[in-house]
Amino acid sequence: MIYLDSAATSFRKPQAVRAAMQRAMQTMSSPGRGGYASAHAAEELLFRTRTLAAELFGVPDAQRVIFTGNATHGLNIAIKSVVPVGGRAVVSAWEHNAVVRPLHALNAETAVAAAPLFDDEACVRAFTKEIRRGADAVICTAASNVFGYILPINEISAVCRRMRVPLIVDASQSAGALALDLSALEAAFVAMPGHKGLYGPQGTGLLFCSADAKPLMEGGTGSASLMPEMPDFLPDRLEAGTHNVPGIAGLEAGLRFVRSTTPERIMRHERRLIRRAADGLRALSGVHVFAAEDPSKQLGVLSFTADGREPEELAHTLAQRGVAVRAGLHCAPLAHRSAGTAPLGTVRISVSAFSTDAEIDGFLREIRGILAL
Repeated sequence: MIYLDSAATSFRKPQAVRAAMQRAMQTMSSPGRGGYASAHAAEELLFRTRTLAAELFGVPDAQRVIFTGNATHGLNIAIKSVVPVGGRAVVSAWEHNAVVRPLHALNAETAVAAAPLFDDEACVRAFTKEIRRGADAVICTAASNVFGYILPINEISAVCRRMRVPLIVDASQSAGALALDLSALEAAFVAMPGHKGLYGPQGTGLLFCSADAKPLMEGGTGSASLMPEMPDFLPDRLEAGTHNVPGIAGLEAGLRFVRSTTPERIMRHERRLIRRAADGLRALSGVHVFAAEDPSKQLGVLSFTADGREPEELAHTLAQRGVAVRAGLHCAPLAHRSAGTAPLGTVRISVSAFSTDAEIDGFLREIRGILAL
């Protein structure tokens, strides 16, 4: 199989991830629930993983690294901590439903900082304009899951600091490939999944908290058990219930892979493959490619459409030929409305550190064959 859907999940993982998960299942029980060896082993795993994530992403205090089930879980915590019911939030034009739907549930006014695709200056101007109208929070993806557009998050953060508005960053597509330093960014929250660019398993995620956070759910923490309410300290305040210990073990191994490979090398590799794919697609008649002229504005995600062909149809035919891609709206209808690709969406290819030139060439060969029919 030619796998080009890493923006959904990095299907190919380092061998160390699988080995770590199996080892955890054989040697670890629940952290904070016992004084015996397997419980201590789980506690040490959580400590190591928090510390590793804090070092990799510039989090000053590892206790502010929260384990979540996925990025959506973390974003819900962050949004519901700072946006009141009926409040006002400013979002980018490229947000995922993991942002849009929690705001809708809060009956919040969602102001979109509308700007053309890959236009950083217009994006910052749009955010500045909307924030001046008032905002309880700014929520912005670091990179679009549909088009791979790397938003000017540092400049947006500077505007938020100047106007004293908390910033929530969705790093779902950028974590592991785009360097991120929470200390420099000064965001209130940053959420990311473990199963994409961090090469961990599904069902894992991280939330970095610089601001006070409200629990999304309540329950046992193994600490302050006499209290009827959740503890007032992190990470316990946000981590009710039993941890996904095997998942966190796999996440630790994925983080170590990213650290040893380096996000910079991963990004260079992904960009080279995406440019190769974009060049090949542009050579095909009737194909429209959404690629940045400046490669530094795009990571390893690329969308395209073809005249007279529905994206879902193309993706289905590619799947029959052994090529895995994603088509449709990608859980981000706002992004497609912003780019003019709604309601049918696009075909999206996305790569990882394990993707190869041969896979890109194989994809191009198959799409040429399909379009020639």
